[in-house]
Amino acid sequence: MWWNGKWGRIARRDVLLYSDGATWWVEAREGGAEGRSRWFEHAEEAAALRCVDDHLVGPDRWRELA
Repeated sequence: MWWNGKWGRIARRDVLLYSDGATWWVEAREGGAEGRSRWFEHAEEAAALRCVDDHLVGPDRWRELA
């Protein structure tokens, strides 16, 4: 999970990566846990990680959370 380091429903953005062992999903969330999400499905980990990288652009200071 990556977080842009901002608080509040308007400013917060999160990018999450999930897998069930066969399929990879990237969730790009705006507004925290109760915000709006967009989902991207990938067959390969490398493609999912490229999708994550695409969402971590811009002026925000992204932090990877464990």
